[in-house]
Amino acid sequence: MSALRFPDLSEIDLSDVGFWKLPYEERDAAFALLREQDDPVFFKELRFPLLKSGEGYYALTRHADVVEASRTPEVFSNEPCANTIVDMPGYMARYFGSMINMDDPRHARLRRIVSRSFTPRKLAELDAYISDTAREIVERVEEDGCRDFVTQVAARLPVRVICRLMGIAEDRHEEILAQTNVILAGYDPEYLGGPVDLSLLSTARMLGRWYVAGRRLHRLASDLGRRRRKAPTGDLTSLLVHANIDGERLTSQELGSFFILLVVAGAETTRTAIAHGLKLLTDHPDQRKLLLSDFDRYIPGAVEEIIRYSSPVIQFRRTVTRDHVMNGHRFRKGDKVLLFYPSANRDAEVFENPDRFDITRTPNPHVGFGGHGPHYCLGTNLAKQEIKVMLRELLRRYPDIRSVGEPDRLWSNFVNGVKHLSFEIS
Repeated sequence: MSALRFPDLSEIDLSDVGFWKLPYEERDAAFALLREQDDPVFFKELRFPLLKSGEGYYALTRHADVVEASRTPEVFSNEPCANTIVDMPGYMARYFGSMINMDDPRHARLRRIVSRSFTPRKLAELDAYISDTAREIVERVEEDGCRDFVTQVAARLPVRVICRLMGIAEDRHEEILAQTNVILAGYDPEYLGGPVDLSLLSTARMLGRWYVAGRRLHRLASDLGRRRRKAPTGDLTSLLVHANIDGERLTSQELGSFFILLVVAGAETTRTAIAHGLKLLTDHPDQRKLLLSDFDRYIPGAVEEIIRYSSPVIQFRRTVTRDHVMNGHRFRKGDKVLLFYPSANRDAEVFENPDRFDITRTPNPHVGFGGHGPHYCLGTNLAKQEIKVMLRELLRRYPDIRSVGEPDRLWSNFVNGVKHLSFEIS
């Protein structure tokens, strides 16, 4: 439980890249202080060369604010950009301008097309593959030795499931994983090839790596889509390129952008939750013991609590379309707001003892998959199934598996990622 507290509001700067290297406890303490304020706090944007920055943004840190903004898309818009604080340059939007950066009716059109492939029946067809793949990954741990839980276990299942869905050959999995790491690198020099600062050289290197990674993934999906149009195979790519809803089909451009969204959002956030899950069950042996006492009974609540507690996605942006009063604060047309999910998920107004990890927590109205509304994550059920199955296979084969030391965290203000995590099995 966090006992830390920032002594003064003026010491908190969510735009400072250094803030996102602070220990979790210090970040949680900062968010707790922000939630106590009468109004959302305004932060100035960093000004990177080559990017068009705005004046700043309001930080929505209370659960009620995050939920209401998510459910009011006519006021809190995803356009022109939801996944970057600055407006995305046109040459980047070509690859990353997916439906997450759209409002209705464009968003509704694309969601109608792709949602046909995420029905419970379609996902049920994956159950056997998910179980078999998780079992195979877990069995290899003993053979290969305990080196890095993220690269050996947590990252393997989600990317294989996404590629299976899309019909992508196994020999492309490593490439996809590598490009995903770059796209979600944040400020992390391990994936960006050097330190990130406000210099022209550093910004150019960062943008260049993002661009190349996006182009490679986009081209892979677009090429696959062209082949599936000629010779469908029944995979998700085939379904998407042949979907015809009221005369609407996905273009090659839309398919490529959707694939980047799918592999980035689906693979990265799920692996983050699995990695955090092992760390949490190690740090809370009483909860591990309870889970092992009746896995089927407690695993649904455990998955929800892992997602709430770890909050794999840190924030998304919205842009205010008109003057609007929400929970006593007046927003002006054009204001930017950031929805901070880790803060909303620790709001004591909603969660009793929010800093306690409790797999029996009920109700658990976390916003780990968004605050509901039209942009609620399409892959929610798939992600939960992957986490559940991986934990089941791990704890069945290695009931004493545990993390060792502290995780090597991703330096990012977007994904609460874990790059590397040491572990051991008895």
